Amino acid sequence: MPTRIDSLFRALKSQQRAALIAYVTAGDPTPERTPGIVAALERGGVDLIELGVPFSDPIADGPVIQAGAERALKAGTTLHKVLEIARTIRETSQIPLLLFTYLNPAMRYGFEKLGHDAKAAGIDGCLLTDLSVEEAEPYVKAIRAIGLDTVFLAAPTSTAERLKLVAQYSTGFVYLVSRTGVTGEQAALSDSLEPLVQAMRAVTSLPLAAGFGISTPEQAGAVAKFADGVVVGSAFVRLIANHALDGEIESFARSLREGMDR
Repeated sequence: MPTRIDSLFRALKSQQRAALIAYVTAGDPTPERTPGIVAALERGGVDLIELGVPFSDPIADGPVIQAGAERALKAGTTLHKVLEIARTIRETSQIPLLLFTYLNPAMRYGFEKLGHDAKAAGIDGCLLTDLSVEEAEPYVKAIRAIGLDTVFLAAPTSTAERLKLVAQYSTGFVYLVSRTGVTGEQAALSDSLEPLVQAMRAVTSLPLAAGFGISTPEQAGAVAKFADGVVVGSAFVRLIANHALDGEIESFARSLREGMDR
């Protein structure tokens, strides 16, 4: 059975449009607030939500998302609580949800249990940011067995062999890291992104979504011209940190969507 992620990218391909993907740290500023934030993002034109699990050692995240994780942890957000948040979102929305976490929380939870519980909560796929693709087979088997997508990262520094492994183990889409380093808003796009898209397209027919550093309608529009999805994270988390109202979050999402559709 196709996942919501599969169905989304097929529909957008037929419309010749790229997906707008938003990362939010679940539980930031509180678990109760996250479903409303997701609803505002969806109203603003976001197509897929990366639901981040707050973690105490977020090595791939820049200061904005690190601070979001700290706020969420202080508010009592756990992996179990994130799945409860997903259930609440599913009461009113069918937007695709990608569980975005680190290896340690997933291992402690147990891959098979995580797959089962995530599926029951309405999650469509999982991405473990620090799981080496060379060691991914046990995780992939457990998550795919329950019918969830497994999304992996490819970076400008990835070797040709690693790109092939990312293609082999990914379903739903491939997440392309636009530059080396951690997440965070950037003044300009990396020159390494478009060559990475071309290299990845040579080894997979999966949709390719690009993130890390994209924060303006102009940047989103530029990436949408050659990628199948545009991921924005730190800019949304910064709005949440600044106590933005749902209407402000919706408006910013709409500006990104409009930038992509020009």
